[in-house]
Amino acid sequence: MKLILVRHGETYWNAERRVQGGDSDIELNDIGLEQAKKLATFLKNDNIIAVVSSPLQRAAATAEAIAKQHKLPVEVAEGLREIRVGELEGISVAGLGTTFSHFLVEWWQEGEARKSPSGETLVELQQRAWQVIQGLLAKPSLVRANPGHSVEPRVVIVSHYFVILAIIFKALDLPLDCITKFKVDPGGVSILEIQDYGPRLLTFNDTSY
Repeated sequence: MKLILVRHGETYWNAERRVQGGDSDIELNDIGLEQAKKLATFLKNDNIIAVVSSPLQRAAATAEAIAKQHKLPVEVAEGLREIRVGELEGISVAGLGTTFSHFLVEWWQEGEARKSPSGETLVELQQRAWQVIQGLLAKPSLVRANPGHSVEPRVVIVSHYFVILAIIFKALDLPLDCITKFKVDPGGVSILEIQDYGPRLLTFNDTSY
């Protein structure tokens, strides 16, 4: 099975470079809506058999555009919600003096990430996001291709910056402090192939569409 990991389209807070965590339900801006349309066209001919989304509207709107092309419902998974950052919600990234990824990793101590103020840790985020992936991999109907269809089935997962990186790092057995070395753009597409021999990252942050 292949997992198509999609970061939602651009929001107003993305454009303003504000911290946008799991408790900020910000809608897509005009650029984000256009990205969602282009994503839907880009993935139109893929053998997509399920679309799973974070409950936040920026992800759900992106997922709905993709699912519509395949006449599929959007399944909502709470575990795909963006990392909760508590009192840091909405603040300017410029005010941190660094990237938000670097800020989170600075809370790293003795092998475990501390919580951001009133939020959750990267470890907690990864655990809940990976539970969603395990649930998908446990469904025989998703693991095996549709009868008579030679193309491997694909599941689209529409989520957020830190969720997507946490899933990729878990699949590839990479430490979470590598998060400062990767970037996922709004609308970025990454593809994980899950086989008996283990997972492989086939595509990362594709915005070529």
